[in-house]
Amino acid sequence: MDLSSLKKIKRRSAKRVGRGIGSGKGGHTSGKGNKGQKSRTGTNIPSFFEGGQVPIIKRLPQKRGKGNSRVSKQVSIISLNSLAEFKDGDKVTPRSLGFKSAKVLSGGELSRKLNLIGFTYSKKAKEKIEKAGGTAS
Repeated sequence: MDLSSLKKIKRRSAKRVGRGIGSGKGGHTSGKGNKGQKSRTGTNIPSFFEGGQVPIIKRLPQKRGKGNSRVSKQVSIISLNSLAEFKDGDKVTPRSLGFKSAKVLSGGELSRKLNLIGFTYSKKAKEKIEKAGGTAS
């Protein structure tokens, strides 16, 4: 093995910006163009900055309500009368009625034995459900 059979390795040193014409990257502007905020030293422009105009975050309408999620999670109200369409021993959930969440109020009477799961209840409604022989959990 001799020196002529060795593989040639090309390495180029990194360009030293702003160190004169001989540095390999401009002498005067150092690749930053002419004038302007980005050509100055110590610039730190946030990605959401839009040049001084009102940012898009402030231009869009704000959602109302505490935490916004409560507005989208509105509770539907169901009376005991509306549960009369189910048969004895049926399992009833808010989803089976087409709601995300629901509260059962004591309007009317319940004559069927129903298993209600996933609702919130008023005190009187819970008493009436259990009096009819159903469960409220």
